[in-house]
Amino acid sequence: MTTPRFRVPWPRRAVDVVVVLVLALVAAPICLVVAVLVLLSSGRPVLFRQRRSGLGGREFDIVKFRTMRPLRHPDEPDADRQSRLGRFLRWSSLDEIPQLWNILVGEMTFIGPRPTLPEQVARYSTHERGRLAVLPGITGWAQVNGRNALSWPERIELDLWYIEHRSAALDLRILVQTVGRVLRPTGVVGAGGVNPDFPGPRHPLDDSMTREDGRDGIDPTLRAG
Repeated sequence: MTTPRFRVPWPRRAVDVVVVLVLALVAAPICLVVAVLVLLSSGRPVLFRQRRSGLGGREFDIVKFRTMRPLRHPDEPDADRQSRLGRFLRWSSLDEIPQLWNILVGEMTFIGPRPTLPEQVARYSTHERGRLAVLPGITGWAQVNGRNALSWPERIELDLWYIEHRSAALDLRILVQTVGRVLRPTGVVGAGGVNPDFPGPRHPLDDSMTREDGRDGIDPTLRAG
């Protein structure tokens, strides 16, 4: 089934561009320092690019600072590949700064569901494809309510709840909470330092879930172990 493509409201797009240009001036020195550190600790390339699905399922390349060294063998866990610098970049969310470029070119926005891999989107149910109705974001309702510590069903339901209730007030609330999560990071990675793969379609969960901890109406059997 093809997800309808929605146009991004021009006021939101205008705000994104203005804020990105301002932040780019502030972030430029930080990016330079991080880029040099990544180059010295892990070599080239400094940036990590990965194909993701965005608005309406349209694919694009997300950009981050690289936090892992190349695989030594096919089954090497991601946790073993992270350098000390890489762990710090992920813990502090500094690895996400290059995504300002994704926002500038219109592939992402500041607040929305996190973009996922195309092979994961291919396994979405019709219900789950609803999270493709808006531009993906750097932060979002699921990120401030548990991030990767949540199971996939929990994250998707939180994203869908956000899309249904999206407003300037809710976006401001998420931005404020994001600052708190950056200062006191939690849920950066899943259990055991591994982010679980998307398991495939499940039945819709309780849509009444609105608490900031994302726990209302969630079947405990669906939680990440």
